Amino acid sequence: MTTAAELQTVVTVPARFRGPEGVANGGWIAGTVSEALHGAQHDSAVEVTLHAPTPLDTPLHLRHLANTATLTHGENLLVEAITVAEELDAPEFVPFNEAALAEGGFVGFIAHPFPGCFVCGVRDPGDGMRIFPGRVSGTDLVAAGWRVPMTVADEDGVVSDAIIWAALDCATGWAHFQPGESALLGRLTARIHRRVYPGGTYSVVARATGREGRKLFGESAVYEVDGTLVASARAVWIAPA
Repeated sequence: MTTAAELQTVVTVPARFRGPEGVANGGWIAGTVSEALHGAQHDSAVEVTLHAPTPLDTPLHLRHLANTATLTHGENLLVEAITVAEELDAPEFVPFNEAALAEGGFVGFIAHPFPGCFVCGVRDPGDGMRIFPGRVSGTDLVAAGWRVPMTVADEDGVVSDAIIWAALDCATGWAHFQPGESALLGRLTARIHRRVYPGGTYSVVARATGREGRKLFGESAVYEVDGTLVASARAVWIAPA
């Protein structure tokens, strides 16, 4: 039973928004659950924990109760989002042209564990986001030039939080990965400061911030061409055993 204080909807994840084959892209689903928690308000960061992979084209229950939002499949908890009162560090700005140049060093062009990924997969232009973070020469950063497809906007021309969270996601993994390596997103904490516009150009920047056993840590940011911070995130990835 849904109480008066609880909002519940049934959602499905279209196959377009996949990460690994058969499951949702971690950043996209994290942003979707974050939107259920915050709506259009971005006055604080949201921490989203991915407890299990989210299946595609499957009815799922999205619930919002007080300061928590959850996504479940039957009795299984898939995703949980909570509001957190903390500031997120952002890797320094990389100009768009320099970020775009770094794409030539994208490790995924050599060996990609998830070539169909909505964010960083080699998908057709307009279908995927084609964000290919490569090493920025002389730094500890990876970066990509994000050319926002018109096809990621809704019918009102709005680019959803889920798309921005997706852009923040994959780069933090590629800040670690060498050819043949992979991991799955375990947690993403993000805050959006400004809108993203379809057809716009942005820099996506990330750095690895540490490793502890199977856990990989990273941070990322999206910047406008003039260096204005659009969004920032902190990620935890889990490498295979």
